Amino acid sequence: MLKKMKKRAMLATMAVAMTLSLNTNVFAKQINTQPTSYQTLTEIEDWGAATTKVIVNVGKPIPKDSITTDTFKVHVVRSDKRLKTPLLEEGDRIITKAYVSDKDGNPVVQTGKYVVLEMKVGPDVSLGSPLNYDWATTGFNDWIDMKYTITQQKDIETSAGAISGLVVDQFAGETRELVDDFTTGKASYENVTLSYADFSPATDNHKNPLIIWLHGAGEGGIDPTIPISANKAANFASKDIQSYFDGAYVLAPQTPTFWMDGLSGFGDGTSKYENALMSLIKDYVANHKDIDTSRIYIGGDSNGGYMTMLMARDYTNFFAAAFPTCEALKDTLITDAQIQKLKDLPMWFIAAKTDPVVIPNLYVVPTYNRLVQAGAENVHLSLFEKVVDTSGQYYNADSTPFEYNGHWSWIYVYNNKPTDMINGKTTTIMEWLANQSNANIK
Repeated sequence: MLKKMKKRAMLATMAVAMTLSLNTNVFAKQINTQPTSYQTLTEIEDWGAATTKVIVNVGKPIPKDSITTDTFKVHVVRSDKRLKTPLLEEGDRIITKAYVSDKDGNPVVQTGKYVVLEMKVGPDVSLGSPLNYDWATTGFNDWIDMKYTITQQKDIETSAGAISGLVVDQFAGETRELVDDFTTGKASYENVTLSYADFSPATDNHKNPLIIWLHGAGEGGIDPTIPISANKAANFASKDIQSYFDGAYVLAPQTPTFWMDGLSGFGDGTSKYENALMSLIKDYVANHKDIDTSRIYIGGDSNGGYMTMLMARDYTNFFAAAFPTCEALKDTLITDAQIQKLKDLPMWFIAAKTDPVVIPNLYVVPTYNRLVQAGAENVHLSLFEKVVDTSGQYYNADSTPFEYNGHWSWIYVYNNKPTDMINGKTTTIMEWLANQSNANIK
């Protein structure tokens, strides 16, 4: 009897142990994770800012080969709170690459707790843009709300079990490449306040030039990151362009409205911001003792090209060179006396024949011709047939390079594409600019 009872007890114990073992195996197949979050990476492309990656914290270590482009779906909702109806659009981003990474988005060798999802971007992929141009009310670009939801579609297998069912919508921050290397500030002069973004090169044992860039009409306002993000002006801080100058300061002032707001009318050959802008530039130079005052360069596009022309006209001896792009100062507003003054300032004009906004034959072409006729020895004009993609990544339906609005000739400047034959050598605009110096600057 006692033997039978012991046998029954042993069988019962074994049954419980097997049940626990089976249950444990079932539970091991599913890993509980805490609510996770995502970060975004924004890069500045030729057409402006684009969110190229999301970095998802999956909460647990996973093998490097456990992710594919089908593991997650990325949905985004774009909204602009400036608008009466804020919603712009929503949809699923196209994932082009997926891999396991560290917290900074670098691919791992074995395991990591983060997943990088690279997404399709392009000049006609609006879902990827964290900016919106509000043409109807403000007339300005601005950062908008981008709400992402990353939903897991397939299990992630690990040695400890499977991770499934993740829905990630907690935003944990954004990195903006190049833009984050700039600082921002503002200054007031006689009741005029200008914002600005600026970049400082690494500390070295020599003086560095200063590149001043004046934004177009769509980048006015009070957020100075917009002038360097709504198109590719941040690229002046890139390693490639900085290498031509062995390190250069970059100053991107911002007007609250338009540089072309004149004293008696819009684009009348004056600007109510001119005195404040010059004061800001002088203060900036005074506060950065290692700026080479013989190498201060000024450029700008469209509305900013207009202001570049005014600054070159009125403060000719302060600058070592000017590079106005699709500049909007009508040639009829430039006197012969001003041409005589400008002819000794090194200048490089950039425009495209297809520009529908600032017609080259009314602006840059006659001005350039008058400077040449006046005897200007260091004046150049890059007049492109049209504005097309130069990266080799974007194409029209007929396989020709993607064509931008002809007004967007600033794209060539940011990518150092304008060239001219100088002293028997094909020279790029940045090579030329870096070699300009004005020993007479006070």
